[in-house]
Amino acid sequence: MKKIILAAIAVMGFTFANAQTAGFAKGDVFISGAFNVGSQKTGDNKSSDFTLVPSVGYFVTENIAIGAKLGFGSTKVGDDKTNDFTAGAFGRYYFTPASQFSVFGQAGLDFTNSKAGEFKSNEVGVNLGLGLSYFLSKHFAIETTWAGLGYNVNNNGGHGAEKTNSFGLGTDLRDVSFGVIYKF
Repeated sequence: MKKIILAAIAVMGFTFANAQTAGFAKGDVFISGAFNVGSQKTGDNKSSDFTLVPSVGYFVTENIAIGAKLGFGSTKVGDDKTNDFTAGAFGRYYFTPASQFSVFGQAGLDFTNSKAGEFKSNEVGVNLGLGLSYFLSKHFAIETTWAGLGYNVNNNGGHGAEKTNSFGLGTDLRDVSFGVIYKF
């Protein structure tokens, strides 16, 4: 039993010592993204959805990272299917980039093209949010983000359709997302 406890303490000590050297620096590259699969059935009504949005970022200075993302999403409700393609860019400012625990602010711009049968629409969105990164090791960090402020414009298929403009200030902390970052 003593050997198991000593081995666990050694592993935690190594992880802690290794994590102390973690953090971001100028020239670092990281990858992250979003993945979601879901389904729901109520009686005979079935729906399912799938989303994959990988992203990559690069530190242009010690505190500033810029990045891009490409994504695909599909939602099926009964026999109706909608496909979404997203391209976006983001910028982050890290307040303490070289430490194991860092807070950042993020601004992003996204373009989404949706197609459901013959109906097509385009949406442009701008958002601001906050995030936290915590390094578990030199290369892996867990991250949480919260998009607090957003503005979107959807053309609703164009061809004379009225546009939908939406604005949101999110104070709902149920919309916090979690993820993993790999730093090269």
